[in-house]
Amino acid sequence: MTGAPRTLLVTGPGGAGVSSVAAATALASARAGRLTLLLSREPADRLGALLGRQADSLAGRGPTEAAPGLWVSGIDPGPAFRAAVLAAQRQARSALATLGAATLDEDELTELPGAEQLATLAALRAAHAADRWPLVVVDLPPALDAVRLLALPEQLGRYLRRLLPQERRAARALRPLLAQLASVPMPADTLLAAAEGWGATLAESRRRLAADGTAARLVFEPTGRSLAALRVAHAGLALHGVGVADVLANRLVPPRSADPWLAGLAAAQERVLGESAAALGRPEPPRRLPHLGAEPDADALARLLPPLADEPPARPVPVLEDRLADDGLLVWRLPLPGAVKSGLDLVRRGDELVVTVGPFRRVLELPSALRRCVVAGAAFAGGELAVRFAPDPDRWPERLGGTPGRPG
Repeated sequence: MTGAPRTLLVTGPGGAGVSSVAAATALASARAGRLTLLLSREPADRLGALLGRQADSLAGRGPTEAAPGLWVSGIDPGPAFRAAVLAAQRQARSALATLGAATLDEDELTELPGAEQLATLAALRAAHAADRWPLVVVDLPPALDAVRLLALPEQLGRYLRRLLPQERRAARALRPLLAQLASVPMPADTLLAAAEGWGATLAESRRRLAADGTAARLVFEPTGRSLAALRVAHAGLALHGVGVADVLANRLVPPRSADPWLAGLAAAQERVLGESAAALGRPEPPRRLPHLGAEPDADALARLLPPLADEPPARPVPVLEDRLADDGLLVWRLPLPGAVKSGLDLVRRGDELVVTVGPFRRVLELPSALRRCVVAGAAFAGGELAVRFAPDPDRWPERLGGTPGRPG
């Protein structure tokens, strides 16, 4: 396969039918002639029912062909978690021995909270490393957890750089001398090598998630509570630079029904749909998907969606606007569609800007020009956070252009 594959991340509020839509997306793509891999969190029996296959045919650890052009691989956190813990113990053996710590055996290891997120990232890395599938569809956890999962590589990479900075890793030659002076053994080379390996793995995950071919498909059942959760997730995805390909309103009941209960439900769904585009800050309304019943089969799923559009959406990235000549300011514009002003916060920390959107937070490195500025204010309108910076006269050389001054 030539070129980087596309990655479609499917998520939505819990109970909205995300796994079914992920399977439908993968089926539609495969039937349109695009070789597709579906990474699914569903158990083999449930996934088999969705795809019209026997469960035991999908129970393997590696990718399995489920239909012409469609391959499926389950996301199982157990084996990945146990392998990671055992590898970390081996790499840190000398440090653990110094502390008198006892190691854990494989048969006593059970996955901890967060293991599924790490397993999902590992499965996605493996899919891209295979360089085989033009489209990888990922069935993610519920929306808020999905945003946290996508933020994980960048956050863990930041923690690793702070706890074990590059200059400390480069000081290996001093370790024997330090060990003699301190009279204690120092961490082995394998531990520092492991840290470097972790850093490389996290960097690769960040690169894949930040690729232009990566986007999200959001699924929700039109209720007020589901729309509120989706709005928060939409803003969180924008904060972390993940574009949204489309929004799907799932499980719509027929609008005209003789049954009063169904008629009332349809009217309630229509009210939410009428609010959804504005609430999410999107120019187009959600795509409507009918209710397929309790257990949709492969044929029904295959008819549910058209193939994915050829071009992925543009990624929401900060843009620097130069208004030095007119206002003596630089403006850093951060697209945050779906965010609400009351849920926003930002703090300048040295050369970084810490932005909080609802329950999500991201530490953004400032462009070099803004590092020589002071924050002069901020405004949020039209789904965009505009942070104004005024040049610091003590740090703004004339050769950079513009006239340092007070904001207008």
